[in-house]
Amino acid sequence: MQDKVTFEYAIIRLVPKVEREEFFNIGVLLFSKRKKFLGIKYEINPDKLKVFAPEIELETLSQYLNAWKLICEGTSAGGKIGALEISDRFRWLAACRSTIIQSSKTHPGLCENPEKEFQDIFEKYVL
Repeated sequence: MQDKVTFEYAIIRLVPKVEREEFFNIGVLLFSKRKKFLGIKYEINPDKLKVFAPEIELETLSQYLNAWKLICEGTSAGGKIGALEISDRFRWLAACRSTIIQSSKTHPGLCENPEKEFQDIFEKYVL
């Protein structure tokens, strides 16, 4: 138990028509304070996107999600939000919003390896 660390994660959702509240999962955010880990992984299924929202371009969504990735990395390319502490960046990304890219509520957990947990959550909830 001593080797385990706490982590939090949120599922990234695509909500093409916010007023209808229909969505599908496209990615994961995972944060572990003790391991100083903040990661984002996403994949948009083009076929699903065509069914849900043929008017939305995959390239546009990819650009928005790439901005999220830059924030996670904490480099100057992430702008003012990317310059924040790692925990603040996670909170900003996981905050409730009413746009077509949203995050679920955050969920806590314990793990030995945040990167492995990150991949497992991605495979379970997104792929």
